[in-house]
Amino acid sequence: MTTVETAPGPLESDESAARVYVELSARLRAASPAEAAPELARISTRIRRDILTTIQAAGMGHVGGDMSVTDLMVTAIWGSLRLNPFQPDDPHRDRFVLSKGHCAAALYSTLASCGFFPQHRLTDFMGPLSPLNGHPNRVKVPGVETNTGPLGHGFPVATGCALGAKLSGESWRTVVVLGDGEIQEGSNWEAAMTAAHYRLENLTAVVDRNRLQQGARTEETKGLEPLDQKWASFGWEVRVIDGHDHRAIKEALGPSTTGRPVAVIANTVKGKGISFMEDRVEWHHKVPTDEQVRLALEELSR
Repeated sequence: MTTVETAPGPLESDESAARVYVELSARLRAASPAEAAPELARISTRIRRDILTTIQAAGMGHVGGDMSVTDLMVTAIWGSLRLNPFQPDDPHRDRFVLSKGHCAAALYSTLASCGFFPQHRLTDFMGPLSPLNGHPNRVKVPGVETNTGPLGHGFPVATGCALGAKLSGESWRTVVVLGDGEIQEGSNWEAAMTAAHYRLENLTAVVDRNRLQQGARTEETKGLEPLDQKWASFGWEVRVIDGHDHRAIKEALGPSTTGRPVAVIANTVKGKGISFMEDRVEWHHKVPTDEQVRLALEELSR
């Protein structure tokens, strides 16, 4: 007998989780960075736990980068941007683009926490015919703005989003998160030059500066420093922060003060929150054992 794989069903919003997200995110957006930070930290810890179990079940993933980007993603999606899981394509929504698309498990875990689709669907991650691919697909996953994976593509698309809003006289804004290894791609600097030329003050580019990429440190592969001066020389307003400080992240995601696009260089740690993963290059693309997951979950419960 031939076994035929059947595709999991389409992803639809989780109404209960979406209601919680809409109410709580409105409060967090209105709150000061200091007031919002403790709740954003709690959400980030929950997301890290979900990332671990999602990757464990799939037997695949990019756990190190997922952990370094979590605080940035949670603060953007829960504490800064106006998104609507009941209407993912609302034309007046803000836009969030994960340019480092290989960290899809972090994005999916965050979107599920907001009710874009039910939490239990995370078990479909990387499964046969699953909409939750190893890289985000906007056609299959509500809340995903554009397909990303080939590095250097998400930022140019985000620049186009911001330019579209400006040309249309719309007030929505765009936040894009890039990997630091990713910005070795020349297409990113073309996008940076374009955004500055059109004075896209509605665009914020966040660099997940964990200083590691696949196989080596970024500075060994292709030196990026002085990174802040590079962005400034391209005409951007630059903010350098601790990428795991939720107060600092929320402040940095605030509006431009110069009429120029904003570059946030977020100093992060690959594998953040799990001692045996932190700042270790091998955790770029490595799946923890069941025992390692147990130990990691214990650390994230303290």
